[in-house]
Amino acid sequence: MSASLNENEVRYERLRPAQIVAAREACPVAYLPIGTIEWHGRHNPIGLDALKIHQLAIRCARAGGGLVFPPLYYGESREEGLMEANADDRDRILEAMKLPRQNFAPGYMRFTPQQQYDNCQRLLFHCLCQMQSLGFEVLVVAAGHYPLLDHARAACAQFHQARWNNRRRWSITWAFTGYELVRDVYPEAGDHAGYWETSLVLALEPGLIDMSELPSDPKEPLVGVHTSKPVQEASAEFGEEAVRLMVERILVQVRDRLQDKAAYSGHGWRA
Repeated sequence: MSASLNENEVRYERLRPAQIVAAREACPVAYLPIGTIEWHGRHNPIGLDALKIHQLAIRCARAGGGLVFPPLYYGESREEGLMEANADDRDRILEAMKLPRQNFAPGYMRFTPQQQYDNCQRLLFHCLCQMQSLGFEVLVVAAGHYPLLDHARAACAQFHQARWNNRRRWSITWAFTGYELVRDVYPEAGDHAGYWETSLVLALEPGLIDMSELPSDPKEPLVGVHTSKPVQEASAEFGEEAVRLMVERILVQVRDRLQDKAAYSGHGWRA
């Protein structure tokens, strides 16, 4: 069979060795999508964060080259960063999920929140080391759950200071969520399960949303949703427009790192 890369398939785990080599030699960029499992309203899938960022990374790889590694849904502290445990309306979320509050009592994760943060960063560092070992020169962590961006940046900083056999790493890293790159155009970017995120999923994973779960009255409060515009106005058209701009701006950053690695060799930021 031909070893050429299927132009539409950029998911690392689905490719054969010769296809991976061909794609990596054409563009040695690896994307790691990370998200979480968390309430995103009645109308959205629970895995929205990882689902949307996985598809966004796929769009980037198809448009600019590179391969996308399997997404991570786990890692962040579940005691200090979870809608089911911390949201002001968490009791209504738990009622909808048919879960008792005691399931989320302090200590239920068996590790302290700080230990959970440390474990998350270790896991991301592990992934960066693995991607470097597989021959990629630019390692991109794409965080669909916004708080994970801090952990991704921390892991990237650790990676840039690490040495293997007294040699500094040969890959460089970058982390993003996407919304921060386009806020100048879309001030509403970066909500939780609201107009912005719902529109993105309508564009990227349309079969997973049920807009009929939303009340007809846009003024009616929504459980576990933070938005600056009525979610009922979300659309695939707007989502696609936003996705295109994010992909365009992400690729500017990725290409600059690929073409001028030396400028980022100090601390992962352009000198």
